[in-house]
Amino acid sequence: QVQPVESGGGLVQAGGSLRLSCVASGSIFRRNAMGWYRQAPGKQHELVAGITVDGSTNYADSVKGRFTISRDNAENTVYLQMNSLKPEDTAVYYCAAFSGSFIFHPWGQGTQVTVSS
Repeated sequence: QVQPVESGGGLVQAGGSLRLSCVASGSIFRRNAMGWYRQAPGKQHELVAGITVDGSTNYADSVKGRFTISRDNAENTVYLQMNSLKPEDTAVYYCAAFSGSFIFHPWGQGTQVTVSS
């Protein structure tokens, strides 16, 4: 099992935007839905956006209308475009291949997103 590699996080003011990227191993990426999760201090991982192999998407209510997930199957990469960021979006963001509540590999190192008010 090879962990995905996330990038693109940073410090941004409220209302700003960031685009996260995640490169996963080809065999895992091609066969599975991919999700972006986040973990705030003292909290468990929360699934914020998911995308199936054929491109169907779903979002947590807290990010609906602000975040967009997409995938590039040729590059084994999944993206998360985050707009209108809020301080409550501050967390470490991870991507994972998943099915329901199960993920298919260990968590990667994640990428820190910090939104200042």
